[in-house]
Amino acid sequence: MKRVRSSSSPSDVIFNAAVCLIAAVAFLVTLYPFIYILSVSISDSSAVYRGEVFLWPVGFSLAGYKQVFQQKGLWTAYGNTIFYTVVGTVFNLIATCIAAYPLSRRTMVGRKFFNFIIVFTMYFSGGLIPSYLLITHLGFYNSRWVMIIPALLSTYNVMVCRSAFAGVPDEIIESAQIDGANDWQIFHTIAVRLITPTLAVLTLYYAIAHWNNFFTPMLYLSREALMPMQILLRRVLIQASTELAGGDTQAFENQAVATLQIRYVTIVVATLPILCIYPFLQKYFVKGVMLGAVKG
Repeated sequence: MKRVRSSSSPSDVIFNAAVCLIAAVAFLVTLYPFIYILSVSISDSSAVYRGEVFLWPVGFSLAGYKQVFQQKGLWTAYGNTIFYTVVGTVFNLIATCIAAYPLSRRTMVGRKFFNFIIVFTMYFSGGLIPSYLLITHLGFYNSRWVMIIPALLSTYNVMVCRSAFAGVPDEIIESAQIDGANDWQIFHTIAVRLITPTLAVLTLYYAIAHWNNFFTPMLYLSREALMPMQILLRRVLIQASTELAGGDTQAFENQAVATLQIRYVTIVVATLPILCIYPFLQKYFVKGVMLGAVKG
């Protein structure tokens, strides 16, 4: 019997070791800011001000969280943000799929023209003032719909979804048509289910965009009952900075300590909920991005 030689040459071993080392360094560089921010937010404020926190918490204090969570209207703002994120993402996915599926079919009349028009909007827009005049004219000012309708479609996400739909074999669609399925049935029972990984990735993209949306409510929302969390947290930071600037000499250091820690607390409060969603979608991430990207 012949012995099977190992296919791993010394150069392959060195290459794999280098790749693992680079991946480990990248992991640590990426992870460290999150650990540092969380550690600062729960450390003793005096230790934070003296710069003693580098990795793990020094002491333990929830004073920053207490100050942030005591803000009036925080839970209303949290509810608004969750509403905008959930409802907006659902609308985004529906609109993206409806727009992308016809563009992926070669039988669609005017397919190249509509593809060109959609891609054109990636490079040119009407500008801020025309957009503001249009949205106010449509009656979206001080309305929840201003957080959903104007951002209904992302051109980039439509292109990604279109590529995923294009990867659905024509034979499957033709077989369904022979069995008597109409276009709508083929769309929602076959095509959409075959690109589930891509839709999971687009869900993450849209949800993060809605969760972090700051500019839109700052322009179009003035009612406190409609404000999202990002605006409220911005107000907390401004308020802390104002108190710091207006404090007397004796209270200056205490105010500086509180202001510094509140900055990190607001980061945790703003990012932790959306970070908790990512592990449930991570397994679809690479597969969803690559689906339909390579054609044989």
